[in-house]
Amino acid sequence: MKTKRLSLMAVALAGAIALAGCSSSDDSGDDATPSEAPTFEAGTTMAELSEAGSITIGTKFDQPLFGLMGPSGTPEGFDVEIGKIIASELGISEDNINWVETVSANREPFIQNGEVDIVVATYTINDKRKEVISFAGPYYMAGQSILVLADNNDITSEDDLVGQPVCSVTGSTPAANLEALGAEVLATDTYSNCLEPLRSGQVVAVSTDNVILAGLAAQNEGEFKVVGEPFTEEPYGIGLAHDDTDFRMWINDVLEEAYEDGRYEEAWDSTAGTVLPYVEPPAVDRYEI
Repeated sequence: MKTKRLSLMAVALAGAIALAGCSSSDDSGDDATPSEAPTFEAGTTMAELSEAGSITIGTKFDQPLFGLMGPSGTPEGFDVEIGKIIASELGISEDNINWVETVSANREPFIQNGEVDIVVATYTINDKRKEVISFAGPYYMAGQSILVLADNNDITSEDDLVGQPVCSVTGSTPAANLEALGAEVLATDTYSNCLEPLRSGQVVAVSTDNVILAGLAAQNEGEFKVVGEPFTEEPYGIGLAHDDTDFRMWINDVLEEAYEDGRYEEAWDSTAGTVLPYVEPPAVDRYEI
């Protein structure tokens, strides 16, 4: 993993802003300051990362409120702030986080291949994914919903999607849910790429987690709207290498500490909380493999 991490760092230093960037946001994550001289048991992933002084985190680059590449080349959003909190507990500063874009279809491969250390990317925990990677969390409970054009009053629930063309993302849980529902799924690589097919009438709706859709609607004010009630539960977790139980449990500890000391709520308020109401985080799941 170190070799690949160093390779990615070289790419970042060469200026590949589209792939990676150093966080320098001034308006969020102020409390994600590095821990001073943390110590970890030798041989653990925590010790390796802390000693290296850097971490590679996969996140989305096209999802307003959760993971969006800003004009400065620095990703912003709630997932990004959660990543900063974890890095800080390893003694790693924001400047030494290597951000890598992970779309829905490459999250598991990137973890399995060691191209990232963790993934924080509106990443639903499910049993199929847990066969190849592990999850810390959940740290947020979302739900699948529907985005339509602002003047569309024909679609009000998931029942109205049956037999209709609907856009989602390849490899995502929402796409699988739509297929099971009986919708005709148009699969793209990112949710932002679903917007033009929606504008043109190629699809009647976009469907994924409500928080993602809320971000897209807020980014395109007056053009789209979210309709209906969430019809699934999507627990967001932090993906990491399979069987790395020590690392998983440690991240769970960090999440619980952030819940208690206010860093979690501050991270929410400065990002997704500008549009969405705050809700208490779900309890972490310390499952056994």
